[in-house]
Amino acid sequence: MAEVDVRELVARGGLLDGPEPLLAMISGGRDSTCMLDVAVALRPAGSVSALHVNYGLRERAAGDEQRCRELCGRLGVELEVVRVPRASERPGNLQAWARELRYEAAGASARRAGALLASGHTATDQVETILYRLAASPGRRALLGMRSREGSLLRPLLAVTREQTADYCRARGLSWREDESNADPAFARTRVRDGLVPAFCAVHPAARENVLRTAELLREETELLEGLVDAELAAGPTEGERRVAIARLAEMPAALARLVVVRLAEQAAGTYVPQAGGRVAELLALGRRGGRAELHVGGLAGAVIEDGWLRMVRLPPRASEAAQDRPAR
Repeated sequence: MAEVDVRELVARGGLLDGPEPLLAMISGGRDSTCMLDVAVALRPAGSVSALHVNYGLRERAAGDEQRCRELCGRLGVELEVVRVPRASERPGNLQAWARELRYEAAGASARRAGALLASGHTATDQVETILYRLAASPGRRALLGMRSREGSLLRPLLAVTREQTADYCRARGLSWREDESNADPAFARTRVRDGLVPAFCAVHPAARENVLRTAELLREETELLEGLVDAELAAGPTEGERRVAIARLAEMPAALARLVVVRLAEQAAGTYVPQAGGRVAELLALGRRGGRAELHVGGLAGAVIEDGWLRMVRLPPRASEAAQDRPAR
């Protein structure tokens, strides 16, 4: 795809039109390289800066940082580099930790500058994300994929494939770095990319396009469903708290009751609690007994039934969860 076509696709999405400064998260790979170059081309001069996180986990990390410096030098973009000490000692899911640290660092920098954030996620990443989530967790949310905008985070390349970003970089004479860990089958994302996606496409040549279109349609329908949930929730006695009458919950269609319970649980916990939707029957049974009752519905969410109303509260982490959350020393 010609460079002008990629720019036109991104411009058509309108994500880069705002007046705010833009902070691009770059790794040195093809997608973020393409994204930064497109942003510089479409936005006013001096409104784009970049951030690179060097975890020092790979022998090639220094080369990745140098590639980012060369790219920003060519484009006239200010670059901030964050280096992570002793990153190799981090326990648990290394990719999840690295992603969290990257967004924390970028978010802090963007807030200082009053800037929006931009990531280089592509349509190819979107397909992989949907298939991974579908395999790892049930429910409609798994099929929604990533949104083009979530708060201050922009994903301007979601209409562009990974092949197209490579073609764009070649046309622009932009080199990039390949992350060898992307080929490591130890990571679930690699197994999705190298195994599941090709098998999926072997079933039908338009498989990837159909996944993307399905996600788009479901996101539109989700807006309607969220409106129905909003209409069912009443203000609680505490500011910002939401609740629903047990009698009304019992009257709702099963799907709507599930969505209402999940919404209450996730608002209280501040994170995903999809399993809460499976506790509706138990909540109704407790409500029929009368009096006050409590039920752990999953994650950090606890249900409280009192005076005929259902509300949710955030529960403290269990000892094992708290230990996992503490930073390594």
